[in-house]
This record gives sequence, structure tokens and C-alpha cells, in this order.
Amino acid sequence: MDRGPLNPQEAHNDAVDHALRPRRLAEYLGQAKLRESLGLYIDAAKGRSEALDHVLLFGPPGLGKTTLAHIIAQEMGAGLKVTSGPVLDKPGDLAAILTNLQPHDVLFVDEIHRLSPVVEEI
Repeated sequence: MDRGPLNPQEAHNDAVDHALRPRRLAEYLGQAKLRESLGLYIDAAKGRSEALDHVLLFGPPGLGKTTLAHIIAQEMGAGLKVTSGPVLDKPGDLAAILTNLQPHDVLFVDEIHRLSPVVEEI
């Protein structure tokens, strides 16, 4: 059973963060070229009724990669599955996630550069 954050301040901070996070590409501030390119990419996929092809978001912490993953899923009308590279210890861990994805779902692997070599090979 998920009990959420034990600290009330953490729960408050999470709620504020969630409320302030942009949900649409038009609400995402800055990076105009990225917004334009990603918007065209999303519109093209939606126009073809296809899933969005692979997208690699990279950069230092705090630039909005996770926020963009949420926005992509929202804009595509798709589910979002989030995991982290270090959590995927065995090939079976990744296989379990992949087999449970629905068509058009977005899979966001945070810190993918920290995948174990065994998982990288599958």
C-alpha cells in the first residue's frame, strides 16, 4: 500500500510542484525552438494517428526533461510510465515494463545513462 510522503511538508511541496508544472506545450516557457519542433512532431504523429517516435531528452538536472515527458504524454493523449535507469537491475525488470505498456504509451526512463550494462544489451 502506497502511503505517500510521511512528512506533511513534502506532501505540500509535491502538491505545489504538481499544480505549477505546465501540462501543455503552450504552457512550457522558454526554449522556443524546442517547443516549435516538438509541437510539429506531436501534430504530425497525431495527424497520422500514430504513436510518437523515439525522443531523447538530455541535459543537466533541472531543465525540464521530466516535465516535457509529462507534456508529451498529455499532448498525445497517452499514458505515461516513468522509471529510472538505476532501478532497472535485470533484463526482466525492463521486459516487465515494456510488456505492460499500452499502445501509444510514453515511457520515460530518467537517468537512462545509469542503466546497468546487462539491461543496456537487451
